[in-house]
Amino acid sequence: MLSKLMKCFSAIALSTVILSAGDLSSYRGFTFGMTLPAVAKQADLKPSEARAVHARPELIQELEWQPRRFPGPSAQLDSVDHILFSFYNGQLFRMLISYDRSRTEGLTLDDIVDAISAQLGPANRDAAEVDFPSAYNKKVAVLARWEDEQYAFSLIHSAYQPGFALVALSKRLDALARTAAVAAMRLDDQEAPQREINRQRMREDEARLQQDKARLVNKPGFRP
Repeated sequence: MLSKLMKCFSAIALSTVILSAGDLSSYRGFTFGMTLPAVAKQADLKPSEARAVHARPELIQELEWQPRRFPGPSAQLDSVDHILFSFYNGQLFRMLISYDRSRTEGLTLDDIVDAISAQLGPANRDAAEVDFPSAYNKKVAVLARWEDEQYAFSLIHSAYQPGFALVALSKRLDALARTAAVAAMRLDDQEAPQREINRQRMREDEARLQQDKARLVNKPGFRP
């Protein structure tokens, strides 16, 4: 009985951090299409904390946020461990929402899906895959999915993600970002030989400079 109650309370806590019923355009007030400065301000972060994943042909950046505590007088521990925001040319296009493992311990997949579905509506449990947000964009299995024509929320649990997580995205902006990422990697591959030549020249120049400095020091004092 105690175990069932604990699961119930955990499911309620999890469901409270999901966005309002049926609204897939935002999460906790972070709306797809928001600018990086606006997201940083709302999360009490600095825009300079964002890192560039690709700088060309389009700018793709990431910004990580750890909410830690749920707003309110009780300062309840948050079910979310961290959120990774992704931006395409300064616009929010994707969020990786990772849940705290201690806050979902003991919950079954059905518990998680039911809690989210209470806010977003019935889940699609058909077999599907989604790109896991990373430098390598590995495909991971989708456990449940909530989507409309513009947005999608995919529940995952994989080797790349030690706990449950949601991959939330704007379909339009995500498609643009994926196309840009492919182009960026193609440019990197094309320019890799020249970059290696430049690095080798730099190493040779540094070695020559060290030799010249050593010569200036040692030549006057050399006694055969």
